Amino acid sequence: MKTDSARSFAVDELAQGRQKLLGHAAMILFAALVAWSFSLGALAAPHVDPVALNAMRFLLGTLVMATIVLLGLRRLSLPREAGWRFFVLGGLMSVYFVTMFIALKTISPIETGAVFTLTPLMSTGFGYLFLRQTTRPIVLVSILLAACGSVWVIFGGNLEAILAFDIGYTELLFLFGCMCHAAYAPLVKKFNRGEPILLTTYWTTAATFLVIFLYGFDDVFATDWTALPPIAWISIVYLATMTTAVTFFLVQFSSVRLPASKVLTYGLMTPVFVILYEGMLGHGWADLSILAGAFVILAGLLVIAVAPDL
Repeated sequence: MKTDSARSFAVDELAQGRQKLLGHAAMILFAALVAWSFSLGALAAPHVDPVALNAMRFLLGTLVMATIVLLGLRRLSLPREAGWRFFVLGGLMSVYFVTMFIALKTISPIETGAVFTLTPLMSTGFGYLFLRQTTRPIVLVSILLAACGSVWVIFGGNLEAILAFDIGYTELLFLFGCMCHAAYAPLVKKFNRGEPILLTTYWTTAATFLVIFLYGFDDVFATDWTALPPIAWISIVYLATMTTAVTFFLVQFSSVRLPASKVLTYGLMTPVFVILYEGMLGHGWADLSILAGAFVILAGLLVIAVAPDL
């Protein structure tokens, strides 16, 4: 009996380990996809209103998710229990995505990505507030270390600017958007009622579209969609498929496998990917002081990833 019990325990531990590994892998992909949205979005931002752009991308994203759900589950029915959950999640993501594109009009993709890396620190606080999830001291210290690297990148490696706290309105606005994103991950777990992830992803995407559309009704219909340059439509299609349907799925997939403090921790990789993408696009490589901040972020992320959950 003891042998069977030990074997069963070992199998359970192995299964849990695999699930956590899948969660970590999903969030690395999440970081790579999100980082590209900053670089691509910066190219599209001057050509289309941010509210209109996000309304269109979430409309397309909803259609993509509807197709995926119908193929996989053959139903799109709204879960009967507390359907308002999806509108709370959709509202939070609406604020994040709109403020992101407002930010990309005035600050660089690297700075925007760096602001986003403060999300895990805020997510840790929301994880405790909503789920009473506690964070191991080593994880918290590592998050703070990575946050310091992010602040260094945000201020362009300028110590005088940091000491003077010379941060603009746009950065603060996007920081508020990131705060909404940080609340999203623990709320996904809190609101989970055992529904299939595909179905909850669909309804969250649909709710996000509805919130943005109602808010920016005039902007959507004032946009001359036929006159938009190709880069705007490329951005919209990418955002609709990769950073709407796919990233929503990845966050929900990981949120039920990892603590809130670790789910969005992989957002810390965003400025590193953005630096790589911006260099590959020919927009110039970051200087050594910025790269130093990126390495600090990666060091903090490595410690967080390998640290025990509790």
